[in-house]
Amino acid sequence: MAGGWEVARVKLRYNYRLYPDASQRQTLARTFGCARMVWNDALAARKAARKAGLPFIGDAELQ
Repeated sequence: MAGGWEVARVKLRYNYRLYPDASQRQTLARTFGCARMVWNDALAARKAARKAGLPFIGDAELQ
């Protein structure tokens, strides 16, 4: 209770299931593969900077 008011917290959760066809599966795989490659490249750049004793590379600089 904060200041005489009771705070109610409501948690909502939704579950969705997708059933993509073959071409949609291929497009999703390509998209997530590209995203994973970008993630790995950013992680490698940050690890290299840390190993070289350089300051942390921020998100804006990675973009």
